[in-house]
Amino acid sequence: MTAKAAAEQRSQRRTRVRWVMAWLAFAGLTIAYVDRANLSVAMPYMTKELNIDPALTGLILGSFFWTYSLFQIPMGWMVDRFGSRIMYAAAVAWWSVCTAATMFVRGAGSLIGLRMMLGVGEAAAFPACTKLVERWFPSHERGTASGIYDSGARGGTLLATPLVTALIAWLGWRGSFLVTGLLGLIWVAFWLKMYRDPRRHPKVNAAELAHIEAGQFQHTAADTDPDQNAPQLRWRDLFRYRTVWGMALGFSCQSFVIYFFITWFPSYLVDERGFSLLKLGLLGTVPAIVAFIGNFVGGWASDALVRRGHSLTFARKSCIVGGMLVSSLIGLAAVVESSTVALLLLSVSFGGVTFATSSIVTLPADIAPRAARSWASSIQGIQNAVSNLAGVVSPVLIGLIYGSTGSFVIGLIVAGAVALLGCLVYIFVVGEIAPLEVKSSTTATAP
Repeated sequence: MTAKAAAEQRSQRRTRVRWVMAWLAFAGLTIAYVDRANLSVAMPYMTKELNIDPALTGLILGSFFWTYSLFQIPMGWMVDRFGSRIMYAAAVAWWSVCTAATMFVRGAGSLIGLRMMLGVGEAAAFPACTKLVERWFPSHERGTASGIYDSGARGGTLLATPLVTALIAWLGWRGSFLVTGLLGLIWVAFWLKMYRDPRRHPKVNAAELAHIEAGQFQHTAADTDPDQNAPQLRWRDLFRYRTVWGMALGFSCQSFVIYFFITWFPSYLVDERGFSLLKLGLLGTVPAIVAFIGNFVGGWASDALVRRGHSLTFARKSCIVGGMLVSSLIGLAAVVESSTVALLLLSVSFGGVTFATSSIVTLPADIAPRAARSWASSIQGIQNAVSNLAGVVSPVLIGLIYGSTGSFVIGLIVAGAVALLGCLVYIFVVGEIAPLEVKSSTTATAP
């Protein structure tokens, strides 16, 4: 083969810039979860200096979620309007400044204010990642891409404790907030340098662009450019689709389970299963590691089914329902006698719920209507907003049950039942996984 022929062959090979974008989104979400969790790690070192009692501590830790839930829908709309490049950069810069500014707090009031501002910024993260997946990936790769970026949530949670603890030991708790805030600003610089839409990215060759656009509806030059030839769909009409509401309800069932692991899981191992601090440190991260792996495997499995010729509906729903069924094992973990078996079941349960999540967060890009604007980020914002309500209810309800019974058994059985309810929602309420039909500028069909 001549040098010229070899060069031509190399030029025809698909570039893989889209996967760089997915891992860049992963890094952004990892930083988001580090910045979200750093206060939980640092709080024991802050309470005495700032004169914060336990009741006020709970208020401070929960204040992030007030604005995070409230701003999901408006942030989804803004990402659809202004695009991922601008909105993700602005959001990460905003929450990074809020994180760094936490080093200056002098009391609970300023701390609550900064945590609420952090919630505003982080509300844009998932809608921005959804827009990236919609723009950069064909349908048979979206599950894998979503699994990559969503695993940043698990990665950030795993990383937060050792990282923030080390920073506190080195720089004190105030310095730990400065460093984690600076990490986000460094990411913003990389994002602005590297991220473009596929048609405008200088490193995307013709073969990769053709691969990305195969099967996609919208091929405008930028995600802020509406297709004037497509039918119009008003933003408020999204709320008329049964599938959108089904996705929001199903995601709420997922969140009910996952928030047990985020909030009550360490207390369960110590209080219910008698784990020592050493045993908790050694084995308590096992479910989170399984969940981290579950994210990747779930996205890959969903895409593998599509590549093998199965419909998008079968591929996404089978992975979601299968993962939610596995996550219902949380109820069985509550009644087994062996602590080792309970930990194993909880690990499998957590892995099952994240296996399902990779397809759940892919759905907004899959069903985005074939309209002048796809509204994929807005759909993600809607399902996130509703699901976070379950994230508020789950720890409170399980805590009330634990407080009244002195045991987690009933609470975990309830969580398992909610997971099974989620299966039914995705089977019977969520319709076909396909772009939502638009009949006219004001009328939407509700499958």
